[in-house]
Amino acid sequence: MRYAHHPATEDLSLPEVMAALSDPLRIGLVRVLADGAERGWGELRAPVAKSTLSHHLRVLRDAGVTRTRQEGTRCFVTLRRRDLDERFPGLVGALLGAAEAEDVGGVHLASDPGAARR
Repeated sequence: MRYAHHPATEDLSLPEVMAALSDPLRIGLVRVLADGAERGWGELRAPVAKSTLSHHLRVLRDAGVTRTRQEGTRCFVTLRRRDLDERFPGLVGALLGAAEAEDVGGVHLASDPGAARR
């Protein structure tokens, strides 16, 4: 099992986190990951090429928004909700509330049968 480099909680930077969250697709990824479950990259469905999705996941990881774990050839991602809430109280909740109200994101899980209708 291998972990990518992730900034420590105390090293999370508000400008970097906000820049990572400035893209609708990345907000959609955060929305999907907000349930706290670890997701395999193959479970994530987005209206972009796999290479573009990989780029967006890397931006979130590098900013400290998500944590990525590699197991063999598979990669798994989780939202660093606890770390973000500790460093920037209320930020994730406000983001999720606003994103829900505006239906921002366009990302869903492969196992979500109703996602195609949304």
